[in-house]
Amino acid sequence: MKLTAQCFRPPNLTRAVLQLTLTCLILMQRVLKAWELLEVKSVLRDKIPVVRRFSGGGTVIVDHGTVFVSFVCNKDSVPSLQPYPQPIMAWSSLLYDQVFHGAGDFKLRENDYVFGNRKFGGNAQSIIKNRWIHHTSFLWDYDEINMAYLKVPARAPKYRMERNHSEFICRVKDFLPRSAFIEGIIKAAGTHFSLRFVPWDAIELSAAANFMPSSRMLTRQELKAAIDAEPESLLSQSM
Repeated sequence: MKLTAQCFRPPNLTRAVLQLTLTCLILMQRVLKAWELLEVKSVLRDKIPVVRRFSGGGTVIVDHGTVFVSFVCNKDSVPSLQPYPQPIMAWSSLLYDQVFHGAGDFKLRENDYVFGNRKFGGNAQSIIKNRWIHHTSFLWDYDEINMAYLKVPARAPKYRMERNHSEFICRVKDFLPRSAFIEGIIKAAGTHFSLRFVPWDAIELSAAANFMPSSRMLTRQELKAAIDAEPESLLSQSM
């Protein structure tokens, strides 16, 4: 998230950013309270980092099995594309249809990427006057134990149909080899952009000088306060 946010700042270059993570952490959406989204006591007990994200999008737990892909673009980077949430989402689904063609029943459903009716990719966006980000967290793999840190959100997509996490999500690795997945993303991006590979440290150095991060990690005090703020009726349900 930090690197993607850095790329969103000047200089205004178009970038496709592919990242992996080695750390288990929770990316939490901006507007809701922690107790609405997380099993906060378990998160505190197991010392799981929680980062409030700068972009839109839902709350997810990520680890070494998550693949992040972000498109950081100027408003005119994609010809004829209107820089608004739904047109960008529709454009992205056409791009990823090239990646997953023949691998499964790939669809865009209510802003999620799915195979059939099971989610494997969650999306987040940030749009300003002349620039936008489309960011995806792909579940290449995941540890089912980690899903217990997340509550089923009150505002879940209709197609979820109140399914628990294990029945709602799936793994990309069950449909596509990792090498084909990564190579497919690069190839699909190359049909829309002229690609030039840039080392991570070069991106960080060019963006770091004037960078003020807008994502931030929640403190233990903030998480403890979230427990105190949780309505008693919900506390009794979780006990």
